[in-house]
Amino acid sequence: MNTPNMVAREKTLTEFIIEEQRRFPQATGDFTALLNYVRIACKRIGHLVGRGALGATQGTTGIVNVQGEAQTPLDVIANDIFLRTSEYGGHLAAMASEEMAAPYPIPPEYPRGKYLLVFDPLDGSGNIDVNVSVGSIFSVLKRPDSPAGEDADVGEFLQPGAQQLCAGYAIYGPTTMLVLTVGRGVHGFTLDRGFGEFILTHPEMRVPEETSEFAINASNERFWEPPVKRYVAECLAGRGGPRAKDFNMRWIASMVAEVHRILVRGGLFMYPRDTKDPSRAGRLRLLYEANPMALIIEQAGGAASTGRERILGVVPTDLHQRVPVILGSKAEVERIARYHLEHEQGLDRPFSSPLFNERSLFTST
Repeated sequence: MNTPNMVAREKTLTEFIIEEQRRFPQATGDFTALLNYVRIACKRIGHLVGRGALGATQGTTGIVNVQGEAQTPLDVIANDIFLRTSEYGGHLAAMASEEMAAPYPIPPEYPRGKYLLVFDPLDGSGNIDVNVSVGSIFSVLKRPDSPAGEDADVGEFLQPGAQQLCAGYAIYGPTTMLVLTVGRGVHGFTLDRGFGEFILTHPEMRVPEETSEFAINASNERFWEPPVKRYVAECLAGRGGPRAKDFNMRWIASMVAEVHRILVRGGLFMYPRDTKDPSRAGRLRLLYEANPMALIIEQAGGAASTGRERILGVVPTDLHQRVPVILGSKAEVERIARYHLEHEQGLDRPFSSPLFNERSLFTST
C-alpha cells in the first residue's frame, strides 16, 4: 500500500512493452526486442535533431530521393540510423523506407526474423532549418510465410493497414516523445533526457469527438475537389454559416506535428486528392505515413479516410503508393466522407457565402 511519503513509480517504455508481451503467454519476445531497437533509433535521431546547426545536418545534399524530393543530410543520416540499429537483432526479414527505392534485405551475416519494418525516417525534414518540430514514423508488419532463407520481396510489404501489428511516431520538438499503439489504445512517452529513457506520460490518448480546428494547405485550394472546397467554405463561414461556429485553421507541413496536435487537443488534418499532379492519387505515402497514422488515430477513437474509403482498408499495389489523407475527430472525417459520396451521387449542395464570394481567397467569383 502506498503511503503519503511514497512517490508513484514511473513506467518506462521498455517496461510498458514487456507488460504488453506478458498478456500473450505464447510470445517469444522477438516483437518486444524489435520495438526496443526502434526506440533506440528514435533516441539517436532525436539527439541529432536537437543539435541543429551544431550537428552540421542542415541544408540539402543535392540528391533527389525516389519520391522526387530533395534530401537533407539528416534524411540520409536518419535512414541509416534506422537500418543500422535494427538490422542485426535477428527479428526482421527486411525493411522499407521512404528514402529507398526498394526494400532493404537483412545482410546475410545477421539472422532473419518474422517481421517487416517500414518507416519514414524524418517526416517534415523541410522544416529542420527553421526549427519546427519534425519526427519519425514507423510500422511493423508480420512477414507472410515464405521459404526459409529467401529475401523478402516487395509483395510481402503490400498489406492493408489493418494488418499492422503496431505503429508509432517520434516527435522531436521542445520535448522528444514517442507515441505508440500495439492495437490496445494509444500511449505517449516523453524522453527524460536526464537518464535517457522514455517515460509514460500520456496513457490512453483519445481524439476529442468534437473540434473547431482543421489543418490544410490552403495554397492548393484551386486544385481541391468540390467536397473539400465545400467543407472548408463551411468552416470559414463561422457562426453565420451552416456549421454555426467559428473554426481555426492550422498548417505546419509536418504530419507528425499535425497528428500529435490532434491527439492532444482534437482537430482534423487533410491532405486530400487534388488536380495539382493528375498522375498522383494523393500526396502522402500509404505504407510509411498514412497507414501508421491511421492506425494510431483509429486506436485513439478518431477516424481516417481517403474521402472515399477507410485508409486501413486500402490494399497497396506499390511500395511507394500515395493516397489522399483525411484524419482526426471522427465526426468531421465522417462529414467529409459524406460530402464525397453526395458529390458523386449528384446530391450535394455546396455552401456559397456572399461574403466569401466577394473577398475570400478560397472561393472564386
